[in-house]
Amino acid sequence: MEQVELQKLVEKVSREYFGLPFKHEARFNRRLRTTGGRYLLRSHDIELNPKQLESFGLEELIGIIKHELCHYHLHIQKKGYQHRDKDFKDLLQKVGGSRYCNSIPGERRIVKVKYIYRCSDCGTPYERKRRIDTNRYVCGRCKGRLILQKSS
Repeated sequence: MEQVELQKLVEKVSREYFGLPFKHEARFNRRLRTTGGRYLLRSHDIELNPKQLESFGLEELIGIIKHELCHYHLHIQKKGYQHRDKDFKDLLQKVGGSRYCNSIPGERRIVKVKYIYRCSDCGTPYERKRRIDTNRYVCGRCKGRLILQKSS
């Protein structure tokens, strides 16, 4: 699918499901890895992951377009456009947009754990990407002191 076709598809979905025009730019962004698309607040443009179309087809892409258009139209109307807002959840359900996108085969989400802390009282382990100040933070379960076990 080319840029022009994508633009027309987004405009069509906006008119059909929202009854409102899409007046900004929709484009593919190959650098998106863990998300199906994103709405850009400053420019009001929408970027979509072309790998979603290649892997799962047009129906999945339309679901992602509906999701991003919910952000777009609610933001322009100055309503709650974030995932946690009731306006967003209600509109997404009304138009039948997808809440989450499928994971792309071959793309792995790697979470690197660098620090492992353990509570000195109850022994609960805590894994963190970043180092924490053990003088400030305590165990969430028993308020015991945290001790650094391992750092990578």
